[in-house]
Amino acid sequence: MQKENGKKEGSRHQELKFRTRWGWDGLSGEDRAAARKMAGEYMQFLNRAKTERESVKELIRRATAAGFVPLADRELHPGDRVFFTNRGRAVILAVIGQNGPQAGFNIVGAHVDAPRLDLKPQPLYEEEGLALLKTHYYGGIKKYQWLAVPLALHGMVSLGGLGEVELVLGEDLGDPVLTITDLLPHLAKEQMDKKMADAVSGEALNALVGGERLPGEGEEKEKVKLNILKLLSEKYGFSEEDFISADLSLVPAWPARSVGLDAACIGGYGQDDRVSVYTALEAVLGLGAPPARTALAVFCDKEEIGSVGNTGMAAAFFQDTAAEIYARCVPGFRELDLRRSLAGSAALSADVTAGYDPNYADAFDKRNVARIGAGVAVTKYTGSRGKSGASEASAEFVGRVRGLFNSRNISWQTGELGKVDLGGGGTIAYLLANHGMDVLDCGAPVLGMHSPFEVTSVVDVWSCYRAYQAFFETWV
Repeated sequence: MQKENGKKEGSRHQELKFRTRWGWDGLSGEDRAAARKMAGEYMQFLNRAKTERESVKELIRRATAAGFVPLADRELHPGDRVFFTNRGRAVILAVIGQNGPQAGFNIVGAHVDAPRLDLKPQPLYEEEGLALLKTHYYGGIKKYQWLAVPLALHGMVSLGGLGEVELVLGEDLGDPVLTITDLLPHLAKEQMDKKMADAVSGEALNALVGGERLPGEGEEKEKVKLNILKLLSEKYGFSEEDFISADLSLVPAWPARSVGLDAACIGGYGQDDRVSVYTALEAVLGLGAPPARTALAVFCDKEEIGSVGNTGMAAAFFQDTAAEIYARCVPGFRELDLRRSLAGSAALSADVTAGYDPNYADAFDKRNVARIGAGVAVTKYTGSRGKSGASEASAEFVGRVRGLFNSRNISWQTGELGKVDLGGGGTIAYLLANHGMDVLDCGAPVLGMHSPFEVTSVVDVWSCYRAYQAFFETWV
């Protein structure tokens, strides 16, 4: 009897321990089917949204179909669904709450930009019978990962006041692709002896774009370059000067794919941070009855380079949009009212974190790392080396968030972005926190972050969606 009581007491003590709960274990058959359906739709989103402009266009298309209308000079009432677009590179979706903006906002903020290769303003040149495009990489990349892979050209060219031309080249199977060639191993001894960071320079990321000489017997120089310009003029209607007023980027040409024999994971480009964009979008579109507090889904640009510029989270567009919404709900409001509302708001900074990778175990603190398949990850602080640049959530706010997730049976976990002195990274959390509101980083763990082919878990995508949905619906 004493032994039996000891076992029962030991079991009770086991309940005091925090254990990783794998997301698949808590899913019913119906939820598994729903998670897989969402994964398929998410992969289609990734294929349609490979740049920030394409992401915003897709967000507006989906929002309009769900009854959202542009924010205009008219009164707003509980249940109204509006959006505001900033230069085609950022957008905010709002569902007006029952209590109006005076009660504060529930905010989920994600970023639509991803690491890539941008064309330089004068990119096209010819050398030894080949035409190439010079690039300037955007965001933090491992440069060698962009060699010897098929690349697609996406973007927009402004024709000097005569309109704009959008182009996508390399996504259809019948399209040609571009590529940045690598050095053959037979000649790469010096390259192989370098550190990985130095093996390929930024100036060497030049994409092969052509090799056919312009027909004719003339004495023109750079006939391969001229032939490329001829093709661009015929197909898209722009000349070399128009490159100067263009937003053109090279991105991986492959589509998103299921990963693993069990298709438990999703592989594709740009999942940092479009996994958060997609799941936050699904959460705000799915709001039925007006929530108690106004829901804001914020999709900003430039996070990968510090949230700068007029479309980044540090710009005025977030506060200006909140002011517009407040003014349409409460005519004659004071700026002090908005400041109080923002300070009383709550936000989830929807950004990804590093998932534990068994191939690189030494980079992680195994006791404090998110794991693929264990649900949405809440990160109390980010930053690097001594929490530099971090926005650290209060214990009270973290406690309320995990309580909400537990009450909804949402799979969640926690973790840091690698070992203390190895690096780290930032998010938009600190910019939201600057308004005085409580903010917590909350997103999916990713393998191969910032690579051309990142990996997430189907069940983590599902958990992110459910987490953002619960936050929009019930946070007060």
